[in-house]
Amino acid sequence: MEMTVKLQVFEGPLDLLLHLLEKNKVNIYDIPIVEITEQYMEYIREMKRQDLEVLSEFLVMAATLIDIKSRMLLPSNPDSEEEEEDPRAELVQQLLEYKMYKCMAYELRDRQMDAERVLFKEPTIPPEVAEYEEPINMEELVSDVTLARLNEIFKSIMK
Repeated sequence: MEMTVKLQVFEGPLDLLLHLLEKNKVNIYDIPIVEITEQYMEYIREMKRQDLEVLSEFLVMAATLIDIKSRMLLPSNPDSEEEEEDPRAELVQQLLEYKMYKCMAYELRDRQMDAERVLFKEPTIPPEVAEYEEPINMEELVSDVTLARLNEIFKSIMK
């Protein structure tokens, strides 16, 4: 019995990983590496049949998942006084950053769609207004005014 699988188009390996986490309703801080790696590898097997060029980025992520899986399977050193870092921490940080960028991309796309619905009218200036010239020549009006004269005018206004 053959089963046909339709793959979604993912923008990158983090997109596929985020999709698997959301599909399985998994807490991003507590990733079950074994299950997610198996599902990830299944997607890669399906992608091999589809497009080999895109596959390279996904294989790097698969290698990272397998590396994390192997480090989690190794027993911890009881003699070590230092608390061992969770091997998933860096991956979790990348996923959180990717999710933030993805949300912002959706927000920007929504804003762009909203902006496409706004129409602006080109300014129309009547010819009479465009041809208007001031009746007073400002240079002629203030050409003989000195600082002393301005001071006198100011004092008279203040009185």
